[in-house]
Amino acid sequence: MEMVEIVLLTVLVFFVIVSIHEWGHFYFAKRAGILVREFAIGFGPKLFSLQRGETRYTLRLIPAGGFVRMAGEDPEVVEIQPGQTIAVRLENDQVTRLYLDRLDERSNVIRGEVESVDLERSLKLALHVEGERERYAVHPAAIIVARGRDTQIAPVGRQFGSKTVGQRALAIFAGPLMNFILAFVLFMAYIQMSGVPMENPDRILVGSLVDDKQSPAAKAGLQVGDEIQTINGQRIGFNVDKMLSLIGESADKPMKWIVMRAGQPVNITITPALDAESKTGKVGIFPAYPTRPASFTETFTFGAKAMKNMTINIFEGFKKLILGQFKLDDLGGPVKTAQVTSQIAAQGIEQLTSWTAVLSLYLGIFNLLPIPALDGSRLIFLGLEAVRGRPVDPNRESMVHFIGFAMLMLLMLAVTYNDILNLIQG
Repeated sequence: MEMVEIVLLTVLVFFVIVSIHEWGHFYFAKRAGILVREFAIGFGPKLFSLQRGETRYTLRLIPAGGFVRMAGEDPEVVEIQPGQTIAVRLENDQVTRLYLDRLDERSNVIRGEVESVDLERSLKLALHVEGERERYAVHPAAIIVARGRDTQIAPVGRQFGSKTVGQRALAIFAGPLMNFILAFVLFMAYIQMSGVPMENPDRILVGSLVDDKQSPAAKAGLQVGDEIQTINGQRIGFNVDKMLSLIGESADKPMKWIVMRAGQPVNITITPALDAESKTGKVGIFPAYPTRPASFTETFTFGAKAMKNMTINIFEGFKKLILGQFKLDDLGGPVKTAQVTSQIAAQGIEQLTSWTAVLSLYLGIFNLLPIPALDGSRLIFLGLEAVRGRPVDPNRESMVHFIGFAMLMLLMLAVTYNDILNLIQG
């Protein structure tokens, strides 16, 4: 597979799993009537920005996730104070635009000093205009223009905090939910492409290569899909244990393999490498079994089984993380994930589909962990609100999420630094 194609597929994988997650938040927030100010992929400085309706869609520099910014959760709020001089534009006797700066450059506006203003509940504005007190109704979608930026006002009914606990919980949970749905669909797609194991297999295939360039199998020219016939003259058939035993006993010793490829026998010489941990020979392949096309029912059942097994593996990984049974090299940030994704993309669309399903499932589960700043933590605060009958102090909740986000960013920086270091050192 060409390098450009691999890079594009790697970028596409990240874009799809993050976009579907944020779309879940976006869709259910909009259904609840919440004003969504921004739909962002990535963090940091903006690379691309497009305004459509009430929402600004942005692509940002750091590809480490995304966010949906809802009214009522704004980090920056444009406020208008009594005594401030502003200019307003009217349409159908309602204020549709409020200008806070460069007032002399505005045309077709009314300029005055603010006496009182309420842009959340009554939507009323009172101005002193040329010595007269004027009162105006404010349109619920009026725009505040300040410092070269347009900000739509958010009446209290359009804010996140004004919605019921159920509506807010659904808007938050919808992100991980979309990842679970995507993972299940992709697992089923993988089953359709790869098939299901035959009931009475009689041969072993090369399922995948551990490393597409550096493993002994890759260097010797072994390819995914090759049917293993004999090793050192001994017929393998369906005996995986026999194959592993022969390889394990032949560390640093050349082995003669005969494989069937496209219906033709191919002779290959492979020298297994000594594995430091197991002290046995390894060639760097994952065996696979002959498959047949999956039926409609089997697509669902095998897809569900694959999702269940992978969920168990993910939680086993979290368990080791909690118990401290890991090294920094065991963790992977965006750099390592992108590196692994590109390697899997080179193996073909089937393996990439399965890997994308795994990443989507992992993202959904990870976001539901009770870690501050993640969706799971926000759902816990909503649960407390439902039990107590009143919300937790917003300032305290914001502080918890801020600290959690800062810790996650520090961990990501450490992991990313280690990934880059390992990449440089090969």
